[in-house]
Amino acid sequence: MNPMSMDRDEPTSLSSVSTNHPLEQFILLAKGAKGSACAELIKQVLEAPGVHVFGELLEMPNIKELETGPYATHFKTLNLFAYGTYKDYLENKSEYLELNPVQCKKLQHLTIATLATQEKCIPYSVLLEELDIKNVRDLEDLIIEAIYADIIHGKLDQECKRVEVDVALGRDARLEDAAAIADVLADWCNACETVLSSVDRHIQRANHHKQRSIRHQQTIEQEIGFIKKTLKAQAENEESASGGGSETHSAPKKNSRAVNKIRVTLRSRGSTKCEVMSQGREEEA
Repeated sequence: MNPMSMDRDEPTSLSSVSTNHPLEQFILLAKGAKGSACAELIKQVLEAPGVHVFGELLEMPNIKELETGPYATHFKTLNLFAYGTYKDYLENKSEYLELNPVQCKKLQHLTIATLATQEKCIPYSVLLEELDIKNVRDLEDLIIEAIYADIIHGKLDQECKRVEVDVALGRDARLEDAAAIADVLADWCNACETVLSSVDRHIQRANHHKQRSIRHQQTIEQEIGFIKKTLKAQAENEESASGGGSETHSAPKKNSRAVNKIRVTLRSRGSTKCEVMSQGREEEA
């Protein structure tokens, strides 16, 4: 909706209002509407794209006045879209306005959202009955439209003939639903506590393994350092002994050369065994 300037204090048409939320424009319009104007406003909001909650509009004094007047049917229909389902409409058509195709589809979408709050995997058979649809192809088209309209997020399981819902639109809640909502939130909080406790245990276990690995690595490095010092001292001693023998004897002597090998065996227990093996080989000079 393009923004337009308002010539009067109270807006009287949708084109005169621009707001971020689609419902806001209807709330503003309802403030200055009475009787038949409110009734016409209800018809517009029922088919307006992007409007899926109606509780705030129902609470407005100008709208509440319609409940016991000649426009009671309009009020009941608005109440149906806020809290009811498509099956409710079919069972009591005489109490509501006759819905056009756009309004029917919106109420069907809202019904899917309601069913999604009751079970996350909704069988096609349930949807076909609740939405009064005769074939699976039309049902799947309606579900896909609901997904693109952000009514639900999920996927179709055509093999199992069901829709798997991840997230569903939140509908208006009655005051008497508060206790049930509180119970759901309490269960959710308990589940969160359980998950957090499990995460904490995994963190503690991971930190314990990390510290063990660090200590094991330090032990290996200390052993390697000790081996290096031992080999260095051994090499210096052999060089010193070899040099002294050549100065004392003029005749060629046997030359001894040490070939050092290091084998580090890491045992599964985390211990380290280091062995220094020396193999001497004498050669004729």
